Amino acid sequence: MSLAVVRSRAPASGRAPDVTVEVHLANGLPSFSIVGLPDLEVRESRERVRAALQNCGFEFPVRRITVNLAPADLPKESGRFDLPIALGILAANGQIPADALAGREFAGELSLTGALQPMRGAFAMACGVARDWQSAESGAASGFGSGTLPGSGSGGQRAGPEAGSAAALNAPELYLPLASAAEAALVPGVTVFGAPDLPALCAHLTDAPDGRLAPVAAPCLDGLPMPAAPDLADVVGQRGARRALEVAAAGGHHMLMVGPPGAGKSMLAARLPGLLPPLTDDEALTSAALLSASRLGFSPAQWRRRPFRAPHHSSSAAALVGGRNPPQPGEITLAHLGVLFLDEPLFRCV
Repeated sequence: MSLAVVRSRAPASGRAPDVTVEVHLANGLPSFSIVGLPDLEVRESRERVRAALQNCGFEFPVRRITVNLAPADLPKESGRFDLPIALGILAANGQIPADALAGREFAGELSLTGALQPMRGAFAMACGVARDWQSAESGAASGFGSGTLPGSGSGGQRAGPEAGSAAALNAPELYLPLASAAEAALVPGVTVFGAPDLPALCAHLTDAPDGRLAPVAAPCLDGLPMPAAPDLADVVGQRGARRALEVAAAGGHHMLMVGPPGAGKSMLAARLPGLLPPLTDDEALTSAALLSASRLGFSPAQWRRRPFRAPHHSSSAAALVGGRNPPQPGEITLAHLGVLFLDEPLFRCV
């Protein structure tokens, strides 16, 4: 079979839209082309994939190789498509069974030795897999179902680390670099596998003896103490400001603090997240998905922590509301469900 199809996800907008990686091997002069609106990072994957396959002992086909990343109108960026492209070449060349790729999604950047490098957006990708799977299972076209993922509201199945990697036997499978699998395992309804390198993953897909990968268990974070945050009890005096801070935290209100430099405004604002309750399951998933899609990245240690963002007073409009190329969430988005502290802003973007 000279055609293979592998499923993956793009990091665009934090919702991780589905991307189909089609690999076709044809007769003709040897070449390797990637189409489907790839950026420079994706186009460079040709050299990484070729070197990784050869250094891992696989045969790199001396044929006309065409890789299509569909849909063609969706920009593709980052090196996460290295792994699905490499698997597609191996399947199209008959080195691994093509049916082993069905019903599974893959993402990861390859080193020249075939090792899988940590990637950004693993949590958001797992959310996208679970969202699409639930939508297909329930027949709903509106995304999340039964309150288990970001944007689903309250009720339904309990989400979070205690929910495990997947509750159902037919849960979708997601294959990621081993260093990025732990955060993705926090999303319920998805079976996450972490692979250290390309040969280990191929051994799993071909059912090689002693080559099976075990699903990654979600980190147990509920019993761990919350990291220490600045405590309002450390503030001496400021009785009126302390009371205003407590009222704002209790009611979820905005707050304006006016005073001379050195009066303690920044000190008080830094202690506001400590007055807020921990994030609920749905809120924690939403916040984690936003961080995972940003350049900050998400760590399981941030689970249930209220974000606190204090952008520089001269920040641009793109830094505050998001934008740039490729699009990135701004400070307002990163502070969602937490505290956005604007210290003497100039508001040049208004």
